[in-house]
Amino acid sequence: MSRRLLPSGDAALLVECDSLEEVLALHDALAAEARPGVVELVPAARTLLVAIDPRRLALESAATWVRRIPAEGGSRAMGASTAPATVPVVYDGDDLDTTAALLGVSSESLVARHTAAEWRVAFIGFAPGFGYLVSDDWPFEVPRLDAPRPRVPRGSVALAGAFSGAYPRQSPGGWRLIGRTDATLWDPDAESPALLAPGRRVRFESMRAASRAGTVELA
Repeated sequence: MSRRLLPSGDAALLVECDSLEEVLALHDALAAEARPGVVELVPAARTLLVAIDPRRLALESAATWVRRIPAEGGSRAMGASTAPATVPVVYDGDDLDTTAALLGVSSESLVARHTAAEWRVAFIGFAPGFGYLVSDDWPFEVPRLDAPRPRVPRGSVALAGAFSGAYPRQSPGGWRLIGRTDATLWDPDAESPALLAPGRRVRFESMRAASRAGTVELA
């Protein structure tokens, strides 16, 4: 395994890694060693951006700090010890049955595996608040749609590759839709706008569709 450290202006350092597993391991190791002057750690699929306040931490010192962490991928740690975010889902997505068939399982089994897994937000991309979720408990690699939909409804819960995610707003998308949630995924006025922020642990909870009385019940 190797890392490449690149300056990104005078207030950030871009760390290129070999794999997402290494990104997550490095993110957790750096987060556990909080340094004065580190503003934010921003993970992506193969990179980690270390944003700093150069008045409090020199870029060279930040680079030395990063290099001290062993370049070992390890397993995907589940991040902080705080309780996971629980996302209620009605599993009635347009692609649920076809996705299950592609994977050689029943729709019920696919839902059971999705709700049994403990997920972690690896990084945010595509749209504000759209978290790319990974899990050691998830065994499937899900092919994207051959042609993306021009409009995916807000709150759609979906699968693509090894990831799960939920659309914070209506947008185009090529992920396979397995359900929907009413959870607020992105609130620009909140102190923490993204519900699914990087490093957050997540559990999906199966719900029945709203009844005529407007209630939502556990499935």
